[in-house]
Amino acid sequence: MLDSNINGQSSFSRMFSLPKSMMVYLCLLSLLINLLMLTGPLFMLQVYDRVLASHSVPTLTVLGALALCLYLFHGVLDCMRSRILVRIGLWFDARISEKSYEISSQAMLLLGDKGKALRPIHDVDCIRQFLTGSGPAAILDFPWLPFYLGIVFLFHPLLGVVALGGIVVIACLIGLNEYAARQPIASSAKENAQRSVAVETSRSNAEVIWAMGMMPKLRQNWVRTNNEYLNKQCGAADHATLYGTAIKTFRFILQSMILATGAWLAINQEVSPGVMIAASIMSSRALSPIEQAVSHWRGFVAARSSLERLKEIISMKSEKEILPLPLPNKSLHLNQFCCAQAGAKQPFVNNVSFELEAGTALGIIGPSGSGKTTLARGILGVVPSLRGSVRFDGAEIGQWSEEDVGKFIGYLPQDIQLFDGTIGDNISRFELSSHSNSVIEAAKMAGVHDLIVSFSDGYNTQISDGGLSISGGQRQRIALARALYKKPFLLVLDEPNSNLDAEGERALVGAISAMRSIGSIVIVIAHRPSAISAVDVLLCMQEGKPAAIGPKQEVMKQVLTPVASQGAG
Repeated sequence: MLDSNINGQSSFSRMFSLPKSMMVYLCLLSLLINLLMLTGPLFMLQVYDRVLASHSVPTLTVLGALALCLYLFHGVLDCMRSRILVRIGLWFDARISEKSYEISSQAMLLLGDKGKALRPIHDVDCIRQFLTGSGPAAILDFPWLPFYLGIVFLFHPLLGVVALGGIVVIACLIGLNEYAARQPIASSAKENAQRSVAVETSRSNAEVIWAMGMMPKLRQNWVRTNNEYLNKQCGAADHATLYGTAIKTFRFILQSMILATGAWLAINQEVSPGVMIAASIMSSRALSPIEQAVSHWRGFVAARSSLERLKEIISMKSEKEILPLPLPNKSLHLNQFCCAQAGAKQPFVNNVSFELEAGTALGIIGPSGSGKTTLARGILGVVPSLRGSVRFDGAEIGQWSEEDVGKFIGYLPQDIQLFDGTIGDNISRFELSSHSNSVIEAAKMAGVHDLIVSFSDGYNTQISDGGLSISGGQRQRIALARALYKKPFLLVLDEPNSNLDAEGERALVGAISAMRSIGSIVIVIAHRPSAISAVDVLLCMQEGKPAAIGPKQEVMKQVLTPVASQGAG
């Protein structure tokens, strides 16, 4: 599941490297746009020094017509560049939308509780909005600042020195803005993520909140969290406003300084009045990319932070090429296996070893918190292995792609989640080319076929996210059918009868027996004895370690004898 940062970042760079032809096209457009931006200063220079001096209306007409054509051409090119930047933003979104959705779904698996605050989809939206705005255009125009500054120096060295000094001061203000605003913006983003987590948690637990009268307390927590976010947001906005206003004010002062310096030089007949006006306009144009960069600074910082978060989490996903292996059908072997939840450094499950052959069913029992569910997740590869190994037919699970893993594993978790779609979609795991026979067969094995066909739309019945429109027992049986779909080699059932009635439990036992008869390995985690009636091997977990493992009757005697002796005492 995890890979090196080097591989991930190189993969990230390859994913988002623009085609060279696109970059050349953008640079060419920026060249032409910035050359055409000389139209205004040169037109003013000619008007002041040629037209007013000669009082020639035809000259003014020709110059005006030429300037009009150049301005129109500039507008067309600027529009083309903006449209290209919009499409680059859409291209970026298209390249990463699939990966960001996958990462968003697996953030908790990769980072544990730290993954709650990650919002890859939001980060992608933030980057796309920046790319489709005016910020990238300012970046493309920024390299032309020395070009305009050089022209001002050609007009007169003193004008160039004044303009250069002003640009240095503005650059220092931008640097201070970057240094001072980074922490407030990061804190504001962190508080915003906490707000999102609070809202999503409340939405997913609406019934509990309503039934137990928790809303007043949660509302108070929300107000506190929201106020913290608003305070951080206000601090970030204050920093941006302070430096933005300072830069804008100094830019106005600098323009007046350029104009005053030009006027003084014109009085001393070192430059013409036209040069004075043209230098002022040229200096303003040289500062324009800086001004635009400042106005879009918050968007740039937010997009940069989003890009860093995406790069960090994408670097954790391996993109290695996997040689397809045959799907396992013989054995499952754990050797001194240790695992823990994502982000934990110390193992929660320690030194578990066993080997199961095809057709074997293993029951895992033990008190709450003994590591039963964590062990099951470790076998499935959902939580990282810290030591030891899990091997299917001698190969570790990482040697199959995620798609192939789904072909030989069926899983029924404690927390049942169904997805927006039809019952048939959920049972078939949303396979585009699902076969109705396999769906119906899985439903019959789970004992839920008759229930499904009793609905007016049968297998085409729409269910909402989380299965809220159906009962807990119905949801569990549909999820069991999903786990049984296409008869996987390994079937892991975590508390599979927690919501089942007697009829459902009989169907569960029958499904376990049926899967064993076709050579599948079944692992059942349970507290209720009925769930392990169809298993032949039993593992008892205590404090994350195997306390006993072996034939079911022998392990039951080992577990129950101490309990009975304690009760007799």
